[in-house]
Amino acid sequence: MDFSNEPPKLLELLYGVIGFLAVVGLLLFVLDKLPMRKDRWVALTFLFPAGLLLTIGLIVPAIRTFILSFTKPDIANPGQNKFAGFENYVWMFTEPESRHTLLNTLLWVVLVPTVSTAVGLIYSVLVDRSRGEAFAKSLIFMPMAISFVGAGIIWKFIYEYRPEDEQQLGLLNQIVVWLGGSPQQWLLKGPWNTLFLIVVLIWIQAGFAMVVLSAAIKAIPAEIVEAARLDGVTPWQMFWRVTVPSIRPALVVVLVTITIGTLKVFDIVRAMTGGNFGTSVLAYDMYNWAFPFDNTGRGSTLAVFLFLLVTPIVIYQIRNLRQQREIR
Repeated sequence: MDFSNEPPKLLELLYGVIGFLAVVGLLLFVLDKLPMRKDRWVALTFLFPAGLLLTIGLIVPAIRTFILSFTKPDIANPGQNKFAGFENYVWMFTEPESRHTLLNTLLWVVLVPTVSTAVGLIYSVLVDRSRGEAFAKSLIFMPMAISFVGAGIIWKFIYEYRPEDEQQLGLLNQIVVWLGGSPQQWLLKGPWNTLFLIVVLIWIQAGFAMVVLSAAIKAIPAEIVEAARLDGVTPWQMFWRVTVPSIRPALVVVLVTITIGTLKVFDIVRAMTGGNFGTSVLAYDMYNWAFPFDNTGRGSTLAVFLFLLVTPIVIYQIRNLRQQREIR
């Protein structure tokens, strides 16, 4: 490995840290010298960099993306765009391939949050206060430490296909052969290949759901649990009438968080199928149209639609948090 370029990079990093500390020190010195309304000036001074970065990194690109969604490549002037009206939006809802992508995205958004949350909840209830609870939780939480690309590569090996007369490398096809079946190309046949990709994200997110819901279950007041037991409730009644209502806010947080993450799924599709064989999703198509295909109009249209899908979920989550704060 060549480390010849490392010293300059380290020096640049050191200069950056020194510059940052100098700016913060200068701000604190100036604020300390201001005579009146110091709290307001402190708030404005420290909010200004964040507001500036937010404007440069989020608001301006969002506005530009929205404008680009009404353009298309100008064939007469390569590299330039021209106004296209709502043509890209019509394309998004009428083209069979884009509609298939939207359907795939809907499938991801419906299955991943619900199944991940259900698995996390059931697992939390089963291992709660059991012997070896910490070990059992670590097993399901471990995939959270793996990147989406890494998880995709792992599961790509599990789905690996070899001809029937060769030794199977993929675990799933080996099990099929042991049961007397023929090996299958799991990632090539739709619509099942999309479901096999969805399993990967469920495998990752179930650990997150389990951690949050397990903490919520442990926070249920012992008096409520004891009172329910004295009333003679069955485990099934305890689950539906005590546990689930008591952890409802945590359930909402988990569902909302996983849903937002699912809408942005990209890495798993990229690593396992490259969006081929009918497995593409909204975020992946957005990248493809904007960069490899150099059609920023269609890429921006998909980005705007993705933003519109995420916005109501974020608003709902903010309202939910405010209601919980008022109750407290």
